[in-house]
Amino acid sequence: MPSADYASGRATYAASMTGPAGLPPELSRADRCLVMGILNVTPDSFSDGGRFADADAAVAHGIALRDAGADIVDVGGESTRPGAERVAPAQEVDRILPVVAGLVARGVPVSIDTMRPETATRAVAAGAVLVNDVSGGLADPRMAGTVAGLGVPYVVMHWRAHSTEMATWARYGDDVVADVAAELATAVQGAVRAGVPADRIVIDPGLGFAKEAEHNWALLAGLDRLVALGFPVLVGASRKRFLGELLATPAGPRPVDEREAATAAVSVMVAAAGAWCVRVHDVAATRDAVRVVAATLAAGHDPH
Repeated sequence: MPSADYASGRATYAASMTGPAGLPPELSRADRCLVMGILNVTPDSFSDGGRFADADAAVAHGIALRDAGADIVDVGGESTRPGAERVAPAQEVDRILPVVAGLVARGVPVSIDTMRPETATRAVAAGAVLVNDVSGGLADPRMAGTVAGLGVPYVVMHWRAHSTEMATWARYGDDVVADVAAELATAVQGAVRAGVPADRIVIDPGLGFAKEAEHNWALLAGLDRLVALGFPVLVGASRKRFLGELLATPAGPRPVDEREAATAAVSVMVAAAGAWCVRVHDVAATRDAVRVVAATLAAGHDPH
């Protein structure tokens, strides 16, 4: 007979399957944590910068991510790695628009990773079904109102500053989970006041953004507390520096492209804790991982 903790985890996981309103039907009926594939159309992203700067190569990779099991492909035209400089708005649009349009034409569900309302508007007009704003509306006060008008779900991530200065903002009290939860709640309230329906909001703890390794680990350990806020939760840990530091050898941190097993382990943990979606580079490994979680929890029986 499963333990009470197991039954509680199963109930939490089942409740988390409800994603935001406004998604296409095929993304609303999942019986497991969804998988978002990362597609950076940039020359300087920390993991795959420059690999998909060409639109045809980017579209081909987006299709490959879908074929590997991605439920949605997240297209971004501006790097948010630590220290990255911002790009001109027109350049961001030029990078993402042919890729979004090309993927949508091939039936791939697309989200747009941007902090700019103009980019969000152009991407949604091209067929994107979700706006993923790593600034949670703080980088541009027009963003939430724009997304409200677009009528698509909105990912509100915990964020404190742009990439060039976010390291100086990695300061928290004794309970980083409580601090992040409070700041996310404020960002969500701002989005709702701007007209975004609460049932279309997704929250993201923003691992690595104005956070040191210990903050990221604490947030992963306390993810159930963020899930308890009542919004679908998106988690992006894929290949991030804190994983490389954990797996370091005397030669230095584990190379970026050798962090997939650690990323899949994180996907298992957050899926079991109730995350609605995970954002990753290696879709196949994480797709398998979340299916294992779903099958295990579904096999449990209520002890009562």
